[in-house]
Amino acid sequence: MTTIDAPRTPVNRTRRGVNLEKWGWMYMRASGVVLVVLIFGHLFVNLVAGEGVKQIDFAFVAGKLTDPFWIVWDTLLLWLALIHGANGMRTLVNDYVTKPKVRAALHFALASSTAVLLILGTLVIYTFDPCPAGADPELVASFCSTL
Repeated sequence: MTTIDAPRTPVNRTRRGVNLEKWGWMYMRASGVVLVVLIFGHLFVNLVAGEGVKQIDFAFVAGKLTDPFWIVWDTLLLWLALIHGANGMRTLVNDYVTKPKVRAALHFALASSTAVLLILGTLVIYTFDPCPAGADPELVASFCSTL
């Protein structure tokens, strides 16, 4: 027969160290709040302000990625959203995968894909060239020289 302790019964914690589940839970709440602001700001600037969706082309993106404010904004959006999503997927794996080897493989795949996407996304944001050599002047941003 299994007995259940009273709700306020103190728990003997023998494991010491950092509680990763607690910090993951706290990250999800904090990043969720920040992501709401970042996502709605992103959607407003891209879809509502100016000419709406008609304005989105290479020159629009190039203009945004030359402004340090938007570089930081997009970097925060990328990192918070990817880590938030990966943490959510990690929680799903922990909840539904019962075999330890399968769980470990899925955690490895999740961590690897998240790391690759973070590295590639960050590289795109910080190494983007708004004025590529040999590009059609009609397609590049107006601040690019036509030399």
